[in-house]
Amino acid sequence: MDRPTLPTRPRGRNDAAPGPHGSARSPRERSGAPKAERSRPRRVDVREWLSGLRISGFVVIMLGLVVLGTLVLVPTVGTYMEQRQRILALQNAVALSQNEVADLESQRERWSDPAYITTQARERLYYTLPGEVVYLIDDDLPASATPQEQQDVSQDVEQTRTDWMSQLVRSVTSAGAAQVVVPSIGVPDPAPTPAPTP
Repeated sequence: MDRPTLPTRPRGRNDAAPGPHGSARSPRERSGAPKAERSRPRRVDVREWLSGLRISGFVVIMLGLVVLGTLVLVPTVGTYMEQRQRILALQNAVALSQNEVADLESQRERWSDPAYITTQARERLYYTLPGEVVYLIDDDLPASATPQEQQDVSQDVEQTRTDWMSQLVRSVTSAGAAQVVVPSIGVPDPAPTPAPTP
């Protein structure tokens, strides 16, 4: 059974003879050029590469759609981020308002207690029950002499930075050096001497 074969074309001067595997060899390969020369990468000419680049209509349409999608989505994403920030700010404001409402409701519940109302009437309006006497004390101390509010008690144990022994000695010596006024009971005050007149 014969196999069908392709018609052969006539060989020209530049055509190489087929090799043992049926492929044509170049004159350089026939001459036995070194392998290092064959493995060296070929320089690519950019102009040749660009001229060989063929852009189909599909690629142009897809690139146009990507650019159009970018132009449409960028303002939308910006608007989305701005709206998310507004939503977070409004949620914080709502949480703050809810805390204030809870405080006001707790105050309203306190004002429904008669003992609380009585205490507030005494402290704010100086009201008294019948038969009670109120003593008001003026705070005539200067601001520097008023006692300062104490700080909250710490849960941590702290070490004092003062020497207690020197403080004890200083306290004992200042107590011993103080002048003591002895009360004179039953002894009349000396009569003042009149000043001589000129």
